[in-house]
Amino acid sequence: MVGQSGGSSCDNDGMDGLQVTETQIASFGKCLVAGASLIVLAFAGAVGAQEQTGDVPVSAADPADAVDLDTLPIPPAPADADLPEVPTIISREELRAAVPELDARNDPALDEPLETIAEFEQRLADEGFVGQDQAGEKEGAESLADGVLSAPLTPADDAAPLDVPALADGDPVEEIGDAPVRDAELVAPLEPIGSFEVEPVQFAEDVNASETQTIAYDVRLTGLEEVDDLSDANLRDMFNDLSVLEDGDGKAQNIAQISARLEQDGELISNILASQGWFNAFVTTRIDRGEQDGGQALAAVIEVQPNQRYDFSAIDVQAGPTQPADLVRDNLALEVGAPIIAARVLAAEARVAVALPRNGYPFAQVGARDILLDRDTADGVYTLPVETGPRSVFGGIETAGDLAFDADHVATLARFERGEVYDSDLVDDLRQALVATGLFNTVTVVPQQTGEEAGGGTQYASLLVTQDEGPPRTIAGSGGYGTGQGVRVEATWTHRNLFPPEGALIVGAVAGTKEQGAGVTFRRSNAGRRDRAFQIVGEALHSDYDAFEAYTGRLSARVSYDSTSIWQKRFTYAYGAQLLGTNEQDFDRVAGERVRRTFFIAGLVGQLGFDTTDSLLDPTDGFRVTALVEPEGSLQDGFRGYVRTRLDGSAYRSFGSSFVLAGRIAAGSIQGIDRFALAPSRRFYAGGGGSVRGFGYQELGPKVLEPNPNFDPEDPDDEDDPLRVRPIGGRSFNEAAAEVRYRFGNYGIVAFVDAGQVYEKSLPDASDIRFGAGIGGRFYTNFGPLRLDVATPINRQEGESRFAVYVSIGQAF
Repeated sequence: MVGQSGGSSCDNDGMDGLQVTETQIASFGKCLVAGASLIVLAFAGAVGAQEQTGDVPVSAADPADAVDLDTLPIPPAPADADLPEVPTIISREELRAAVPELDARNDPALDEPLETIAEFEQRLADEGFVGQDQAGEKEGAESLADGVLSAPLTPADDAAPLDVPALADGDPVEEIGDAPVRDAELVAPLEPIGSFEVEPVQFAEDVNASETQTIAYDVRLTGLEEVDDLSDANLRDMFNDLSVLEDGDGKAQNIAQISARLEQDGELISNILASQGWFNAFVTTRIDRGEQDGGQALAAVIEVQPNQRYDFSAIDVQAGPTQPADLVRDNLALEVGAPIIAARVLAAEARVAVALPRNGYPFAQVGARDILLDRDTADGVYTLPVETGPRSVFGGIETAGDLAFDADHVATLARFERGEVYDSDLVDDLRQALVATGLFNTVTVVPQQTGEEAGGGTQYASLLVTQDEGPPRTIAGSGGYGTGQGVRVEATWTHRNLFPPEGALIVGAVAGTKEQGAGVTFRRSNAGRRDRAFQIVGEALHSDYDAFEAYTGRLSARVSYDSTSIWQKRFTYAYGAQLLGTNEQDFDRVAGERVRRTFFIAGLVGQLGFDTTDSLLDPTDGFRVTALVEPEGSLQDGFRGYVRTRLDGSAYRSFGSSFVLAGRIAAGSIQGIDRFALAPSRRFYAGGGGSVRGFGYQELGPKVLEPNPNFDPEDPDDEDDPLRVRPIGGRSFNEAAAEVRYRFGNYGIVAFVDAGQVYEKSLPDASDIRFGAGIGGRFYTNFGPLRLDVATPINRQEGESRFAVYVSIGQAF
């Protein structure tokens, strides 16, 4: 009795004993397969050799080269394996007698070359067998099992297959090769088409899409109660926002669709938990029948077992020395003992990536983190490699591409000097300043390593500014409306770089119900200094307001240093000079009517500003003050000098994230000239959207009664007043305003009260103050709020409108 399965011999002589086990049969089967494989390999080798050397037969493999399968090792069973006793099925002698010995050396046919299919068929025909048709009367002595011939074999004849000579012409190069198969059905005539029984196709009834059945389901997520208490994030809300089950609104086409959604949401909640530090959470999903009366038929159930939350056990930063020494670690806001939260890790790494270029390391690279989790202790070791690169200072500026201006002008826009420690914020500011010129399609600013030592362990880093100059010409338009000021539309044509660098030519025109004119402006932006502008303006303007009507020509030159949306400055200034020639209507008290007068005026302009607010167009905190002084002289009938002064101040205070309290005061004075000697357009007026809302433009202040040109005394049906009230301006004014602003999203509401008055004397006082009140709406955009205000005068007087409307961009102040 052979009771072990460790034998591995394929030789019949190795079958000792009276019986063979199942294991030995299996082993012998492997030997049969191996032997057959060797036969096939030997046969394939013989055929391949014949194809290479012609018809010379190749002898069988040398017996000495044969593989002895008895020598192939079979690994023993493991020592500690408890294997059952295997019963013997057949003895080796019985197996040897039943299975013939297989030896390729005893079959010479295996060494012969393969015959072609045509030769095979010809041999069968020579032996007296060919295919017969389906109605054949003879039975063949042999048949081929694999269907090479489709019918029993019968004595051959000389006919070509299917009576087609081309299928048996022996031509080796032809489109249709010789056919080895004879099938009479291939040449049998087809049945007449009329003999077929044709039945019309029956189509299923159309399904109304509105009657498509859906399956309703509920979503049940359990096990998050404890997790939600420990996490700062609301995991259930995160799941609801991303869930495909929730997105399906409780409806599906079939259960398979519910199952697919359920599987996807199971993975979703696992990822959400892992992002909050629960890496070993166990999530199960299933579909249950609804339990509550009136509920859905099915319930997609997700059960969560969060298990233990993982914390940081160590934080290892692998970085070179920096200045300051703990620059990387201080900006990596991760602490030992804190939970491993994905969002915090990403934010901490992003902070490091930002801090390094801000502190002199423009070429720093934050590597891929590694967090080694320990399931036994539920903690993780965090490792972050950081390549700081050389500490750098600003070097030179280089330009490339389609240039709008050269490197020297780029340096004018930069707010840093050569040798300063590199700061990526200053590089971003330079990029924004380049974009603000409006001269580029695209522009990039990238630091470059120079390898040049700058001392103190630093190297110079140059900036490569790649420019792609855009179209320099622009056509622009704007419009607005104000009560008393009417509709005003302005259009401009600008060539922004006609006189490089940044020398612009602007041609503009104004059309409106109260104002018409045209002008030409030359402006040099960033003239020798960032945000300093020099401009020369020549314009002709016709104004027709209730206060005055004038034809004015003006030539002025001005230098200004102003705030921009990119760089809002604490201190600003402007200075310049101007010449005016104006022909205006003015009310002559002696004559009791308006008369036309011509004025020639020369003057200087000086302005200073101080600003601590947090925004140029929409401030919420801080204050700003502006002082304007204009020494002027009237040149007609000799020189007569005077001074116009104006002071404006505003303050802002936010309360919470939605409310802002804002206030404004303004006052002005003209010293050294009486009112009648002063051109009407150079006097002070008040009223309007930027002054005292609730009143028309320039409506407040001293007034006169004069004949109404629209009144027809000969028309008995004319209801116009024969007299009208017109403002004549003054030499001083004061104004004040208070607003409460409430913002919700991109919208806002404003309630306001304005006050002010204009006086004939040169110094203002608090007498006869007029008030206006109203409400406004705001729509906030990325360039500032759009403003719509509606106001009404308090204690309205004769000739004043019941309400006034103002539309503009930006806050009122």
